[in-house]
Amino acid sequence: MGIKRIVRHLLLTRWNVNVAFPPRTLRVIEKAVQASHQAHIGQVRFVVEGALPIAALLTSMSARERAIDVFSQLRVWDTEHNNGVLIYLLLADRDVEIVADRGVHAHVLAAEWETICQRMEANFRRGNYETGVLLGIEQVSELLKRHFPARQDRRSELPSKPAVL
Repeated sequence: MGIKRIVRHLLLTRWNVNVAFPPRTLRVIEKAVQASHQAHIGQVRFVVEGALPIAALLTSMSARERAIDVFSQLRVWDTEHNNGVLIYLLLADRDVEIVADRGVHAHVLAAEWETICQRMEANFRRGNYETGVLLGIEQVSELLKRHFPARQDRRSELPSKPAVL
């Protein structure tokens, strides 16, 4: 664990998160997730976390490990068709992780998720947070439409509202 990472996490505040994700941006993201849920039976959840909790930081928890932890805490895995997908952004690291439930994981290659993450991260490096998240939701939705097409009985099982931790 590098000292630069520790300092970056300790100095990142809720204000920084609010600047990157103001209420208007969160509403736009929520609408994009709602639209996504209409296009397929998959379930998408977006979470942004400013910095790791101190205990996680001191144990050198990776963004991937934290994403899996959040996936579990928010019960993204608890969907009827095991088709929940978490798009997790750790803002202090500008690191995106996508965690998919086993129903989706069986159909989508890790390389496909990684490509989406890299495209989102490229936008974040330029300060384009809204654009990056919307791109990620769109690309995840395309994969879900391919493997979990919409049906008449579709319903949202996960909240569309982004979670800010």
